[in-house]
Amino acid sequence: MANVVIIGAQWGDEGKGKVVDIYTAEADGVVRFQGGNNAGHTLVVGNEKTVLHLIPSGILHKGKRCVIGNGVVLDPKVFLVEIEGLKAKGYLQDDSQLMVDGAVHLIMPYHVAIDKAREGRSTDRKIGTTGRGIGPTYEDKVGRRGIRFADLLKPEAFRKRLKEVLPEKNFYLEKYLGQPPLNEDEIFNEYQGYAEKLRCYLGNASVELDAAIRAGKNLLFEGAQGSMLDIDHGTYPYVTSSSTVSAGACTGSGVGPTRIDQVIGITKAYVTRVGEGPFPTELLDEMGEQLRTTGAEFGATTGRPRRCGWLDIVALREAVRVNGLTGLALTKLDVLNDLETIRVCTAYRYGDQLLTNFPSDLDVLQQCTPVLEDVPGWQTTINEVTSFEELPQQAIDYVKRIEAWSGVPVVLVSVGPRRDETMLRSNPFA
Repeated sequence: MANVVIIGAQWGDEGKGKVVDIYTAEADGVVRFQGGNNAGHTLVVGNEKTVLHLIPSGILHKGKRCVIGNGVVLDPKVFLVEIEGLKAKGYLQDDSQLMVDGAVHLIMPYHVAIDKAREGRSTDRKIGTTGRGIGPTYEDKVGRRGIRFADLLKPEAFRKRLKEVLPEKNFYLEKYLGQPPLNEDEIFNEYQGYAEKLRCYLGNASVELDAAIRAGKNLLFEGAQGSMLDIDHGTYPYVTSSSTVSAGACTGSGVGPTRIDQVIGITKAYVTRVGEGPFPTELLDEMGEQLRTTGAEFGATTGRPRRCGWLDIVALREAVRVNGLTGLALTKLDVLNDLETIRVCTAYRYGDQLLTNFPSDLDVLQQCTPVLEDVPGWQTTINEVTSFEELPQQAIDYVKRIEAWSGVPVVLVSVGPRRDETMLRSNPFA
C-alpha cells in the first residue's frame, strides 16, 4: 500500500497528465486536489490524444476510482462537456467511477465575467489569467461567499445563496468594471439544468479516501499547474489561486499528511512558462523558438505559446524543498535530441551576489540573470529507446547531473508523448 502525490516542479505544463496516467496502472484511485479548468492535462494513448481539464487523468483506465477533492473549483458546464467527450470515446461508461466532493466550490458566470474584465482592464501588470474564473472563485471561497457543489443539488439553498451574492457581484461588474449585470433567473435556470445531470457524482472525498487507505489500497494524488505558481510559494503575484505544492494534496482532499508516502515532482528537461511573470532562464532567441516548436509548447487549455528556457536548477531545488520531493519524473528529454550543447542554470547573478537559493522577493528575482553551465548533447534520436541504460551516454550523464544538482533521484524518464515512450527506473508504489 502507498499513497503518492504527483506535482509539477516548475511553472506547470511539465507532463503531469502522462505521468499520472502511467502510475495509475499501480493505483486503485486517483485524486485531483486543487485548481480548476485553467489546467490542461494531455494524454496520448496509442495515437489518440485526450485533453482533460477537471477529471483526474486516471479516468482513461477502466475500473479506477477518480475523485475530485474539496480543493478543486468546478465549472459545471465545462465538467459536463468533459464527461460527454470521454463517454463518446468509450471512457467513463460507469458513472460510479467518478466522484465529486460536496465541498467543491462552483465557478459561476459572474466569476468568469469578473476574471475577463479585470484582465482586460489591467494595463501595467497583467497576471496572464486564463479567464476561466478560477481566481474570483477562490476569492469567494476564502471570503465565505462561495456556492458549493452540494448547494447546486438543493434548489432552495442554491437560490438563496445566489440571491445573497449576485447583487454585490453585479454592483462590482457595473460600477467598477463597466460590464453589464447578470440575471439571477437565467443563472438559476442554467445551473439547475446541470444539477440533475451531476447528482450521481456527489460524495465525500475525505471519508471515501480514508476507507480506501484503511483497506490497503494505493492512491495517487494529482496536482495541477506547478510549484512555482503556488499561491504562497510561487512567484507572487504571478501565480494561480490555489496551493499547488504537495501540502495541498492534504488540504484539498481531506487526507492527513501522515498518510502520504511518496511525493514525485515532474520536471521537463528544460523549462516553460505560460502567462506573465519573471522567468530567469527564458530564451528570447532562435533557441527558445526551437524548443517551442520541437516540444509543441502551446497551452492545452488556451493554446497560448509557452515561453521556453534552459533547465533552472535554482528553481528546481526550491521545488524539492517546499514539496519534500522523494523523486523526480523527467519529461521531454527527447526535445533536446538535436542539440550539440545543452545549457543549465546552476545559480543566479544578482548584482555582485551569487544566489543559489530562489529569491522570495519578486523585485530581486526580476533582476537576476542565470549562471549557465554547458553540458554535452547527444545529437541522436532517443524516442524509441526503452531502457535507461540504452540511452546515449551523454543523455545518461545529463540525467545523473540533474540528480546530483537537485539531490533527488530521477525515477522516471519520458522520451515522447505516448505511454510506451517512458522508462520507469523505480516504482513509488513498491
